[in-house]
Amino acid sequence: MTETEIPEDHPRYASLVTRHRIEAGVERGITSKQGLIAQGRGEAFDYLLGERTLPSADAAARAAAATLLSADRPVISVNGNVAALAPSETVDLADAVDADLEVNLFNHTDERVRRIAAHLREHGADEVKGLAGDGEIPGLDHARGVVDADGIEAADVVVVPLEDGDRAAALDAMGKTEIVIDLNPGSRSPRTADVPIIDNLLRAVPNVTEHARNLAEATPAELDRIAGEFDADAALDAAEAAIREGSFADGDGE
Repeated sequence: MTETEIPEDHPRYASLVTRHRIEAGVERGITSKQGLIAQGRGEAFDYLLGERTLPSADAAARAAAATLLSADRPVISVNGNVAALAPSETVDLADAVDADLEVNLFNHTDERVRRIAAHLREHGADEVKGLAGDGEIPGLDHARGVVDADGIEAADVVVVPLEDGDRAAALDAMGKTEIVIDLNPGSRSPRTADVPIIDNLLRAVPNVTEHARNLAEATPAELDRIAGEFDADAALDAAEAAIREGSFADGDGE
């Protein structure tokens, strides 16, 4: 069954579409097989969150938009799962906040980087970084420490969806402002982030884009106020509370 063959009235439609995109990403050489496991873990947390954008996640998305619009050199990091799940949405966000796109992979091969870059260009990207690999993130011994010198290494704000905890910590040590999208409020990545968005990537990225477009005419002072008023710890606590206090009573099941 292809994505277009999944009936939209199926109670698990969104979940099935997401799984299909990851599977298709593996078949195209974009997503690693380990990405299948990561997707399943994230889906479990989304189920516990009620598969909805919490008010705290929406506030985080607005703070993220303000932070990106205020940035001098924003960069959106793209891995295999992000490329498979939300290529057009990620390109739209980059356009809305004038950010660069850079491919960065844990299971790195030059061929995968080229495939992901081509996939993003097919979905509207003009330029994709990550092929030069002439920069570094200090303290990382694996491939995710290799970045472009004029990309992530030089960025002041980095969007790191579906991020590895060790790289999130390393970017923080470099003084980067990090915006992390993750469904697990207990993960190291969102707990390191300046702006943790505890939400499904497919909801979060378009939400940040919408906020960015709504804030396009905001003054620098207004953007600073929005970003400054955001409380990362409160957002994490709200997501954890939603998970702990949720109920399966109204769930659609599998």
